[in-house]
Amino acid sequence: MSKPNIIYVYADDLGRGMLSCYGQKHFKTPNIDRLAETGVRFTRSYGCAVCAPARASLITGYHDSHAGRWSYNEARIYKEISHKTRTYEQIRELINNTSFNEREDEEFLPHMAKKAGYVTGQVGKLEWGFSTTPERLAKHGWDYHYGYYDHERCHGFYPPFLFENGELVEIPGNSDPDCGVNPTGETPEKRNKRWDMTGKEVYSQDLFNGKIVEFITKHKDQSFFLYHPSQLPHGPISVPEIHEGVKDVETLTDYEKEYASMILRLDDTVGLIRETLEKLGILDNTMILFASDNGHAVYYPEEGRTTRGNLTLDGRQIDNIDLNYTSELVGDVFNGNDGLAGCKTFSLEGGARIPFIVSWSGIKDKGSVSDHLLANYDTMAMVADLLGVKFPSWKDGVSFLPTLQGEEQPQHEYVAFAGRFGPGLATPDGWKIRYITPSRRFQLFYLPDDYQEQNNLAEERPDKLKELGTMMLEACDGNFYHGTWENHKVVRIDQYIAGRGPEEQFPATERWMPIEE
Repeated sequence: MSKPNIIYVYADDLGRGMLSCYGQKHFKTPNIDRLAETGVRFTRSYGCAVCAPARASLITGYHDSHAGRWSYNEARIYKEISHKTRTYEQIRELINNTSFNEREDEEFLPHMAKKAGYVTGQVGKLEWGFSTTPERLAKHGWDYHYGYYDHERCHGFYPPFLFENGELVEIPGNSDPDCGVNPTGETPEKRNKRWDMTGKEVYSQDLFNGKIVEFITKHKDQSFFLYHPSQLPHGPISVPEIHEGVKDVETLTDYEKEYASMILRLDDTVGLIRETLEKLGILDNTMILFASDNGHAVYYPEEGRTTRGNLTLDGRQIDNIDLNYTSELVGDVFNGNDGLAGCKTFSLEGGARIPFIVSWSGIKDKGSVSDHLLANYDTMAMVADLLGVKFPSWKDGVSFLPTLQGEEQPQHEYVAFAGRFGPGLATPDGWKIRYITPSRRFQLFYLPDDYQEQNNLAEERPDKLKELGTMMLEACDGNFYHGTWENHKVVRIDQYIAGRGPEEQFPATERWMPIEE
């Protein structure tokens, strides 16, 4: 068998419970389910707690609790093109002159494919931090790229312009400088705004679908690696119509159907990819990976239905320390985090554990379910192993190719991930430790007996606490603060010029509050 093409579909804020192959009850995701039926579905797979670190972790092969290794900068700057307060050239210069903390000989995920002679492409949401440039994308190893260069603009699905290989491409019919972003929550006024389609003619996922098909078709006779980081189903909710797959579901409100439609549109993209590969005769020689960056997020709060996630149905404050988010407590009709505790931004399982599916003809046990401990940052190692190229020795990733091929393989000693309050670490035998940075507290859980992280064993098992705490301190390079995702964020030079230093960026009273993602 020749080396396979690789396509990686990366969902945004998709809790695994939103997929029918992981247990969603209100609707089916048939195309993603088909990947699971023809591949391996992982149950102990971890991403990060927040979007930007997850993308950097995937691309670099590092976990996101290190002291440095990489950094990312601010979003929101590309809207200045529409407002005519900065030119594209000025923005590029500003971002390119921001420090990114990389080693001189750094290698990134696309480089593994390029070393094997593959052409590389990225279509969709930006793959690095909160803003990027074509120079950064080229440095990371992408031969072709199309999509957004600013994270905040990805909150809207009707961009007035996108970028293709560094060229600004205007989208006729999309006139909102904020990309048609909607408010979150359901009121008559907000509903009217969502469905007012003035200046919103072309949906971004439709643009991405066209470029995905174009890339696959153009390179059908070459070996290629295609990465599709989608915006879907990151909110605020925005769809051009309610999807047929959920239109007649009586258990959901219209607002919940709109959210489900975002997931089903992503499922349609997976179906389009498979259909295109099959039509071109290259499906059997293509590995398709499907995953998400982090755990579930609630974008469909509605009076009398699901709360936003920070309050219980009876009005109690959820802090995800002493009272954890669960679907039951907030009334989540979808159970998007699959019964786990916590959701996006937190180092609880519901924030960091993700869906992860690999479909490929080389998989030994098709349709199998694996409890192999898998990290987002293992992907780079697996690709290097699959293509027979050298994986950089200084990375954190471990190849899971032997698991795909039905062979025994060494497990991670642990996987580590940052969170809003501090780091988390999980081991192959089911132990989990969290450090709560603001209050300097440890939490220790044995997950096989404590699915929702309710029973803190820190006092009962001081031996295990010391063992895992030592591991986690080492993972965080000697300081648990490195396990907060903001530690990778740098301040843009123009904000210093404007007099906005780190104190203004992260006031003490807000230091542990997440920025709007």
